[in-house]
Amino acid sequence: MLRYHLFALFAVTVWGATFVSTKVLIGYGLSPAEIFVIRFLMAYICILPFTCKRWIADCWQDELRLAGVGITGGSLYFLAENMALEFAPASNVSLIVCSAPLWTALLLALLYRNERMSRRQQVGSLLAFLGMVLVVMNGRFVLQLAPKGDLLALGAAWLWVLYSLIIKQLGDRYEALFITRKTFFYGLITIVPWFLYEPFSIDRALLLSPIVAGNLLFLGVIASMLCYLMWAIAMRGLGAVRATNYIYLNPLVTIITAALCIAEQITPIALLGAILILYGMWQAEKNEDSKLDS
Repeated sequence: MLRYHLFALFAVTVWGATFVSTKVLIGYGLSPAEIFVIRFLMAYICILPFTCKRWIADCWQDELRLAGVGITGGSLYFLAENMALEFAPASNVSLIVCSAPLWTALLLALLYRNERMSRRQQVGSLLAFLGMVLVVMNGRFVLQLAPKGDLLALGAAWLWVLYSLIIKQLGDRYEALFITRKTFFYGLITIVPWFLYEPFSIDRALLLSPIVAGNLLFLGVIASMLCYLMWAIAMRGLGAVRATNYIYLNPLVTIITAALCIAEQITPIALLGAILILYGMWQAEKNEDSKLDS
């Protein structure tokens, strides 16, 4: 059981740090869609040799679900999140997108009896959510209403909820490696129409720049291939609700990384939020793990 928690923690920690890498790449002239294609293509090439024995799902309905994984956890999710940042402040987007655990718990409680949270888990999750709000705000208690951006961010949150639901449905039937490869494949296929609107154009010399190449390798090999695989395994071991709760740590990792790499300030309010996140997650997990160990 500890292995699944460590996998979820590692994945969310890395995903929180991708903010800085993506910001660096955008500063060098790459668009979010171009970054997405390169990171998913690298991840697909890296994972392909390990899954070459299994090329198709057991039935066409499962293939449609696997395509849904690539769309909800890949192309549409990244497009919705990045487009939201164009119309709304980053604090709005981060707050709304990181509400995904609450929506996941609500939806799965309606669909699956065994995914319903105990009272202790509910309290712990709410404390973690409150802590996440404080971290996102980082001492700046101002949210600007931006309907278009906020709706796109809410769409991204619900895309991740649907991704979690589909992973739950497929997790017992297919290996995590296979599901992860399909995620990259269909994510790449479904992003192609976007380039009719915004053509793909990256200077080859730019890709050979050490800073650009290093950040792309981090995003492709670590943040995509390794972390998506770990996340699929964690989802199978912990369940969708418990695994998704780790997303509350995402903004915390982001502000720590930003403070270390681009000198952004961490306020006492954010530190209080960090304590609430950690305490809330500990409360939510303590009850469940004691049941599993008994």
